[in-house]
Amino acid sequence: MRGAEALVGSLTAAGVDVCFMNPGTSEMHFVQALDAVPEMRGVLALFEGVATGAADAYARIAGKPAAVLLHLGPGLGNGLANLHNARRAGTPLLCVVGGHATDHVRFDAPLESDITAVARTVSGWVHTSGDVRDVAADAMRALAATGERGGQVATLVLPADVSWSEGASPAPPLPAAGPFPPDPSRVAAAADAVRAPGATLLLGGPALSAAGVDAAGRIAAATGARLLVETFPRCWETGAGRTRIDKLAYFAEQAIEQLDGTSSLVLAGARSPVSFFGYPGVPGDLVPEGAAVVGLADPATDATAALEALADVVAGDAAPALAPHEAPEPAPGALDVRGLCAAVAATLPQDAIVVDEALTAAASLAMSLQTAPRHTQIALTGGAIGMGLPAAVGAAVAAPDRPVVAVQADGSALYTAQALWTMARERLDVTVVLINNAAYSILRVELARTGAGEAAHSGRAGRMLDLSDPTPDFTALATGLGVPAERVTTTEGLLDALRRAQAEPGPHLVEAIVPALG
Repeated sequence: MRGAEALVGSLTAAGVDVCFMNPGTSEMHFVQALDAVPEMRGVLALFEGVATGAADAYARIAGKPAAVLLHLGPGLGNGLANLHNARRAGTPLLCVVGGHATDHVRFDAPLESDITAVARTVSGWVHTSGDVRDVAADAMRALAATGERGGQVATLVLPADVSWSEGASPAPPLPAAGPFPPDPSRVAAAADAVRAPGATLLLGGPALSAAGVDAAGRIAAATGARLLVETFPRCWETGAGRTRIDKLAYFAEQAIEQLDGTSSLVLAGARSPVSFFGYPGVPGDLVPEGAAVVGLADPATDATAALEALADVVAGDAAPALAPHEAPEPAPGALDVRGLCAAVAATLPQDAIVVDEALTAAASLAMSLQTAPRHTQIALTGGAIGMGLPAAVGAAVAAPDRPVVAVQADGSALYTAQALWTMARERLDVTVVLINNAAYSILRVELARTGAGEAAHSGRAGRMLDLSDPTPDFTALATGLGVPAERVTTTEGLLDALRRAQAEPGPHLVEAIVPALG
């Protein structure tokens, strides 16, 4: 058996039956193995950043490791930003990177590079397979490593000759590393903290499962502790019928205000909050001075089990306060961000998956979705933009029976617009709400916040934050990539377009024209 065939067959036997890919010459035997192992579904992306972002979201929704295939060091480099997001999300992701044939490396061919050095910037485990007899076992070790530390990227470099050589055989899966069980001493310390006045419970990572959110709601109902969700959750079960929880704000000043009065901050699956950037005169550590930070469960611990254990200690038979289903009524007329977010919430299908890369519209979207039908939210965990459209692909592949709604800012959409082609090719049930304000609005705001100047609309600085002249035509872009699209400028138009899109199978894009902020 060839090395690639043994590797792919071992992966499918271990439950990994989807691989997102952008292959090249060094991966041709892996590609050919898709015919020999029909259980593996290959999903082609036109850009490596689409493949890595899709794999990240696939694993978040499917609840199992994802696989991605990339071409040599430059292909890995192209996919790095969304691998960074996967690393920050604690996503179990197997990244297979093709390498030059072993005896070709010495020639320093044009595509030769230090793959392992690049891989280590986002991977918790890196290995180069050196012998065809070991390649399947190497893949199983890599797959097992994706479950360590609460979930991580594991990169296996696959030289072309190891892939094409014969003499391989399949390898059995290794025991998967699971999360650590709750620490009773931490549960006890958290119980003391939440019983005291001024406690805030910050939820993140694995704590945002349905059971984790429910347990947090019981704790809050019994103790009066305040609940917050980390700014960019990796996978959050929320909406009507779930415990209503606010997000921690993105802007440091707003987050400091939210946390004001906190005497103890209990962390469940979340890191201690810091501002995304440093600003003149604004503290980077968002924990109020004098507040105790109590770690109930770090990202490598079973945070849902920890919350349930804490609820058993402090909550008794208390019931969580659940969000009602209250369909918002978007104001008619010219579309703005608030009306857009209300329209998304008003038309959201039950049990949808919402991919949030709304950026400047994210705060309004979060408020609107609190009483929308029950759904799952995934967000930009690492801050590297260009995640939204690829994540919609991965989520739709992972859950083909669930509608996916991607609320997507225009500037970051242009990083990975090629994902639209994959949506069309795979006939994925994705509705993209493309927020077109023809500007990097978030950077206009940041221009003033960093002390660099006021929001600029003209001059050389303003031109760097502006997306007009020409303004991208996302309706034309989507249509050219095979996704039906239409442009709307009013709330009524958006509501109608969303209802049409969600009533038809396959992908759709609605380009919503809104005024820029700043």
